[in-house]
Amino acid sequence: MNRAALRAEYRRLISNARRVLGVPDYDVYVAHLRARHPDRAIPTKAAFFAERQRTRYEGGGGRCC
Repeated sequence: MNRAALRAEYRRLISNARRVLGVPDYDVYVAHLRARHPDRAIPTKAAFFAERQRTRYEGGGGRCC
């Protein structure tokens, strides 16, 4: 494998591991907001993580699309 392919595979593995552990992927969320909700403000990483934690432990939330 070349370097670019290894990097892409590494990112994919990290993203999958985060999903399994329940850690949200900020970069995927930002890409989603830009593509589907361009009018919404992009939260900071800290604000995003705090909201995900609140949703996870207090319930509520869900998918927007």
